[in-house]
Amino acid sequence: MPEFGKAFLRRAFPRSHSLTDLSFENGSMSHYPIIVLASRNQKKANEISELLAPHGIQVQSVADFPEAEEVIEDGSTFGENAAKKASQTARTLSHWTIGEDSGLMIDALDGAPGIYSARFSGEDATDEKNNQKMLQELTDVPLEKRTAAYICNVALADPSGEICLQVEARCRGRMTAAARGQNGFGYDPYFEIIELHKTFGELAPIVKQHLSHRARAFERFIPRLVRLLQSQQR
Repeated sequence: MPEFGKAFLRRAFPRSHSLTDLSFENGSMSHYPIIVLASRNQKKANEISELLAPHGIQVQSVADFPEAEEVIEDGSTFGENAAKKASQTARTLSHWTIGEDSGLMIDALDGAPGIYSARFSGEDATDEKNNQKMLQELTDVPLEKRTAAYICNVALADPSGEICLQVEARCRGRMTAAARGQNGFGYDPYFEIIELHKTFGELAPIVKQHLSHRARAFERFIPRLVRLLQSQQR
């Protein structure tokens, strides 16, 4: 990565402490309960598992629980949807549960696709169809006006369904006219970090884990989650 890119990452994530240290107590890893992720998106589940694993926290997808009900995402904000997914799933399964809702907001489209990012092209939406619709909507928009932000909201519910923690973060960039890179999912091949001149699709997973909207949200979420889980063990 060029030096300006490394400098950008250092500015974006100045670390005054190691989050990993929070998951150790008396020289050994704490035994936390498995946390359910209220999402059936396996790529998202893998990404979140990789963010939490270094802190001794295991995540299990709701897809592993046949009794879990499908949560209708009818909130008007990412926060409302994340909280509903966490709370409803926690009550059904009696497990600590993370609800996460994220999406893309494009300035030239008045914030669309927003909370409808996953189904932008309709009920039978796929990543390819969503990206094609996005490109059509931006046909006459010049690159400098294709600014956008990825948003991520994360909520934690205890086994009774009460929301204990909730954070939101964003990552700004712009939408390219052509896909670049094979990594990530969703709109990632079109979402360019301007300072790096690379899309999320071109970034190595380890870089995205420090830079994305989801990484930024979990950067805030993890220390609070670890402290909460540790307090439950005392």
